[in-house]
Amino acid sequence: MKTGWRRATLRHIAAPTVHLFAVTEPQPTPPTADDPRPLVVSLCGTYLKREMQSLYRQIAHLREFRTVVFAEQVENVAEFPFEPVVKMEKRTEPRYRGNFVKRFYYKHVIKQWPPPVPIGHVGNAGQYYHPYDLVDLLTAWQPALVHVYYGHKAVKYRRMLQASGVPWLVSFHGVDVVKFIDRPGYLEGLRQVFAEARLVLARSESLLDRLRDLGCPPEKLRLNRTPVPLDDITFAERRPPESGEWRLLQACRLIPKKGLFTTLQALPTVVARWPRLKFVLAGTGPDEARFRDAVRAAGLEAHVELLGWVDQDRLRAEFARAHAFLHPSELTETSDQEGVPNAMVEAMAAGLPIVATTHGGIPEAVASGTDGLLVPEKDPAALASAILELLDDPALLARFSRQAHVSVREKFGFAEQIAALEGCYAEAIGSGVPADTKTHRSENAIP
Repeated sequence: MKTGWRRATLRHIAAPTVHLFAVTEPQPTPPTADDPRPLVVSLCGTYLKREMQSLYRQIAHLREFRTVVFAEQVENVAEFPFEPVVKMEKRTEPRYRGNFVKRFYYKHVIKQWPPPVPIGHVGNAGQYYHPYDLVDLLTAWQPALVHVYYGHKAVKYRRMLQASGVPWLVSFHGVDVVKFIDRPGYLEGLRQVFAEARLVLARSESLLDRLRDLGCPPEKLRLNRTPVPLDDITFAERRPPESGEWRLLQACRLIPKKGLFTTLQALPTVVARWPRLKFVLAGTGPDEARFRDAVRAAGLEAHVELLGWVDQDRLRAEFARAHAFLHPSELTETSDQEGVPNAMVEAMAAGLPIVATTHGGIPEAVASGTDGLLVPEKDPAALASAILELLDDPALLARFSRQAHVSVREKFGFAEQIAALEGCYAEAIGSGVPADTKTHRSENAIP
């Protein structure tokens, strides 16, 4: 036990005072009598990528439980200050006898060394080994529960969690419902996750339905909506700009499911009616270069403003300047779908009417004709028509603005969602009253 604790604490990552994280001497963070709250390990691949703001809100704001973060990689700690964060140690694959052939094949035939390591890696000669020191860390910290963030990470860590004997649950957030699903053996691994996890959480009802279709027992499914700090977001009722300089905002990762190119196809029709309008896009991602090229090819440089990645303060400033929020998400060729987009929920809290699609979890947040307008996926003409309907009707704009603010407070209150998550923790470790498990939709959903 002492050896495991020493190895764990020597890699403690303290909250920095500069923009780089530093490895320091450990703080006294193991379970003590000073804080009787149950300890939960928040287990993730990276703490934290910039787009993981919603994870940070959960990790940093637990009340009835306390948490330590275990992660393979640690980054952006200046933006997401929290402690303790423990960086897991990656272990070297054991060299079993007879692996000369393997080394020769990878080094000299396909010229790739070290070999690629798939999720759920089994080492040489079919012998499984723990690729991280997760079991040792869990033995040292002795948590009541592990919360695994992202389903594909649960597939990767499952055998280590099984060896530790610590109860665990997993939360799905969107793409991880289908990520790696086409890899040989992955679906079987995912179904083992469903079997062994105490509970399976997801950001939206549509994602819960997908998980059920993949084989997750319905009685394990729970809704885990994004907590939104509504009190930190300033509401303002939207009115048409007298100058005609409309600002339509979208904030997201620049990836296929966000419908960016559908917006671009719809934009000429809207600009023909409102020639001073701008589509403002906040975010970065793999589609950025292709999107910039498409903007130039369409001759829309004067009507598209790309902000790149923005922090929360800048995003809220853009909410204040905008008149409506666009989010025409669409199902991709790889079946990647949206949960409930975090930025869209925050935009509603600020009073921005929504124009989006009937996709994924979006209709769970936006009632078409009440908070905004929803149109079919991948339909530029319908998207342009909905935008013009909103912009051409000041009374509709104001009504949607007010109602979007009211709706989001009812469904996504910060304290309510943290309490719901902690209710799942209590249930998973056996200290809470189990929810009625007849159906996740009618009994377990948060109003």
